[in-house]
Amino acid sequence: MEHIGIIGFGEVGRIFAAGLMAAGVSRVSAWDRQFTDPAVAAQAPATGVQAADGMAGLCVLAPALLISAVTASNALQVAQEAAQHLAPGTLFLDLNSASPGTKQQAAAAIEAAGGRYVEAGVMTSVPPYGIRVPMLLGGPHAAALLPQLQAWGMQAQVASERLGVASATKMCRSVMIKGLEALVLESYATARHYGVEDAMIATLQETFPGIDWQRQGSYFFSRVARHGQRRAEEMREAAQTVREAGFEPFMASAIADKHQWMADQARAGLFADLTHLPGEPGWADHADRLLAARPDPSART
Repeated sequence: MEHIGIIGFGEVGRIFAAGLMAAGVSRVSAWDRQFTDPAVAAQAPATGVQAADGMAGLCVLAPALLISAVTASNALQVAQEAAQHLAPGTLFLDLNSASPGTKQQAAAAIEAAGGRYVEAGVMTSVPPYGIRVPMLLGGPHAAALLPQLQAWGMQAQVASERLGVASATKMCRSVMIKGLEALVLESYATARHYGVEDAMIATLQETFPGIDWQRQGSYFFSRVARHGQRRAEEMREAAQTVREAGFEPFMASAIADKHQWMADQARAGLFADLTHLPGEPGWADHADRLLAARPDPSART
């Protein structure tokens, strides 16, 4: 495959584009809805990526393999849009964090158009790993695509020929990981208010000595401050996964709300000045801004 198409040119799309080119793919094209802004579209050529003029154009440029790397809320819509234009036989690799039911609907649209759908469950954060991020594949075409992905250096394995297994694994993990992020945000900021953060974190360190709770807290605050919207959308899909299993998603829904709240704070500019601090901002830097932005910041115990 000499020409690959990427749908979505956010953080993950950019990382995969760079990784594929470094792995020897001669041409990578991309389409993102924000490319309708010429200033945004101009950023792609600067990275060596050809900006397509639309979904139809991308499908023409890359008839062998399309990689979907959009937000969870757009995963199904993007698959349905691509299905209107893709060439018969095109492989469609769906990296998006979505429920098994959503992935199955996306697969139905792609397969009805003559494409070959492969679901992927990306099992951890992409940036530290690049295209070598651990990934589970699913669906009847997963085994056919696997050798090519591995040849590019991807750490992929087939979870099942049955669609939904890879995404269920990913979504159930997300309830735990994104839930831990939400718990840390709430616990640490509240402890900071009461002035008991050092004592509280010391007890966590004693109970779970394998985790550096200061460093992990800073990482969680930073990632959610930057990517809370994407995480909230993923957790809504996780909640849908729980519903599809026949349970009420009390926890997953609450986690989504917490991430959305954090995303709203970031959108309001609450953390904008943290980039100007010397060194990497810590969790307390984020927590202090949350505390200062409370409706009644004068409240004290």
